[in-house]
Amino acid sequence: MKKSVLTRYRVMAYITAVLLVLLTVGVIGKRLLGLDGFDSFVTVVGIAHGWLYVLYLIFAFDLGSKMKMPVGRQLWVLLAGTIPTAAFFVERRVTREAEPLIAKQADAAAATA
Repeated sequence: MKKSVLTRYRVMAYITAVLLVLLTVGVIGKRLLGLDGFDSFVTVVGIAHGWLYVLYLIFAFDLGSKMKMPVGRQLWVLLAGTIPTAAFFVERRVTREAEPLIAKQADAAAATA
């Protein structure tokens, strides 16, 4: 597994998580507080989060399959982009697990070269 696989997953995890937190704040402002200015904000952030979540799913599935994650764990990683702030915590844990795998593979490649 290349480090770039982990990097693009991490970038999409942060982008998706930030957009979801912003969307949550916007929905609270629009629905619960009845503030007028949040209509277009919720629409724009919602569309952006939706499209970027699809990219997050692709990159998370790619990372999970290359790390040979169990199905249940991979589902949790995939669903983390739908729960506000969960992607921050899941990303941290996945990174801690993936970095030793990347280092091990780099060492093996260096030993054969």
